[in-house]
Amino acid sequence: MMKQYIADAFTDRIFSGNPAAVCLPDAWPTDLLMQQLAKENNLSETAFAVREGADYRLRWFTPAGEIDLCGHATLATAFVILTEKEPQADTVRFHTKSGLLTVRRSGEYFEMDFPAYPLPPVPVTEAMTDALGIRPQEAYLARDLLLILDSEEDVRKLKPDMEKLAALDGLSVGVTAKGSGYDCVSRVFGPKCGIPEDPVTGSTHCMIAPYWAEKLGKDTLLAWQASARGGELRCRVAGDRVTLSGKAVLFSVAELNL
Repeated sequence: MMKQYIADAFTDRIFSGNPAAVCLPDAWPTDLLMQQLAKENNLSETAFAVREGADYRLRWFTPAGEIDLCGHATLATAFVILTEKEPQADTVRFHTKSGLLTVRRSGEYFEMDFPAYPLPPVPVTEAMTDALGIRPQEAYLARDLLLILDSEEDVRKLKPDMEKLAALDGLSVGVTAKGSGYDCVSRVFGPKCGIPEDPVTGSTHCMIAPYWAEKLGKDTLLAWQASARGGELRCRVAGDRVTLSGKAVLFSVAELNL
């Protein structure tokens, strides 16, 4: 038997934010089993964390494969550890494919220290325009492809072609624009990962936050991801690091029949 938690991240109520499955086994399952669980859960990510001394090693799996960084599943994992497993603690450290990630509890929020992605510009192409159905103003490519749109309305109304998006460079495709009630709004699509649209994406904000910090001349931002579920991210940019803060709520606890 293995216990599995599902927590909604970047929200304070269930049925919003981004749900992630969290497994905290005593020892590592096989890679095949972790991938099978991720595919069975069919959520954006299933996270696995195993204690190593005072810290944890953390891995993330989409339905299509393992990835190197995930924000909402890190938030969900920290939330589960710091509320369900170790409520006396206020900090948890994760060793990951993206280095050491530290999460601190601050009131109702969980503050995640993440690496900032670089913002190398790339040409706006007809393929991007064809996939989105609208021409981006700018394009940047790191792990993900980030496309800048003219307006918040463009972001919210976007109905991209998933097959054409999957043919673009980058693991995921993020779109963003300046917000009205928020500093910026965004949406993120991950057809290559088996995720047509990700509800709230911490890792892509490692590009979005540095972009808007420079454009707006401020290092603290309030961001909204305008998916159907929606989610709020508090972002702080400091050099090559980004602090992403959000709330989380527990949806379910299950015993897996393994």
